[in-house]
Amino acid sequence: FNLSCIGDDREYSFVESRKGNTLADAVVEHVLRHRHSDFKRFSYLNRGSDERQYCSPGIDLPLCTLSRTRFGLYPEYHTSLDNLELVTPGGLQGGCDVLVDCIQCLEANLNYRCTVGCEPQLGKRGLYPSLSVRGNGETVRDLTNLIAYCDGEETLLEIANRLERPIWSFYESVGKLLDHDLIEMVESQQAGDRLFERKVECQKS
Repeated sequence: FNLSCIGDDREYSFVESRKGNTLADAVVEHVLRHRHSDFKRFSYLNRGSDERQYCSPGIDLPLCTLSRTRFGLYPEYHTSLDNLELVTPGGLQGGCDVLVDCIQCLEANLNYRCTVGCEPQLGKRGLYPSLSVRGNGETVRDLTNLIAYCDGEETLLEIANRLERPIWSFYESVGKLLDHDLIEMVESQQAGDRLFERKVECQKS
């Protein structure tokens, strides 16, 4: 992620990568959609920060730019008014929080595969509530929906998008399912290919 103009108290926005289809694009859009629904997404044609270099042909890093108010769209930009009255502790904290969410999303975005045939019996594993409490139904539904799509082919982010839920709403459930050996981590071929490419590049350099 390229961070630019990240410290004001106004809207959130991001400038997509050159092709707009990288994992970084998907992550930042997911986080902003579930944390700040009034964010703005800009095409790479609206570039103006270091994404111009990082996304250039021949470099082409899978990178997008995260901002509060995008560069060039606020009157204080590149003037003496772009000061600590505009850039605030709260604004910086908000930008930091979004970036932390993005990093956690990246780290959690793994492939999982269910280890049992059919939907598992949750009650005997202590995963099904024995007392009816408000919100239990949604919790169980999220858990069973997660299990239903853990086929090893879709990442957790893709599943969360399919279910129209924030990825962090599944972090605890994934931990419980792993603890009970109901799902297992699977390394996708795509992820393996990316890791191999990075190793090759490091060896060349």
